[in-house]
Amino acid sequence: MASADIGSIPTPAHCTADFCLIPIGTSSPSVSAQIADVQRLVEKSGLKYVMHSAGTTLEGPWDQVHHVIGQAHTILHQQGIVRIQTDIRAGSRTDKEQSFEDKWMYIDEQYYLFAPAKDS
Repeated sequence: MASADIGSIPTPAHCTADFCLIPIGTSSPSVSAQIADVQRLVEKSGLKYVMHSAGTTLEGPWDQVHHVIGQAHTILHQQGIVRIQTDIRAGSRTDKEQSFEDKWMYIDEQYYLFAPAKDS
């Protein structure tokens, strides 16, 4: 690695990324309008996604997922928001393809498999 050109290192083919975008310094404590704009962007991206109370989970090619997160910053900057902080948790794996739905289904299976027996 020491002598490798970092430009030749590829990014992972696929990833899941959970991000929480936080506009700072808006005129209102509510950021629902900005989040709606981000949701419209994510919808148009064609990536698989799910929004939840604390952010958005995206799934797809690494470069596309991170590009959309960058575009979310740009559309809010274009609205006059000068500072945005974003927490991103990204994961990738090379041993198998696994969607976020696959993960949820596996957890559900484990939950019901190991659930304590109910007394009647």
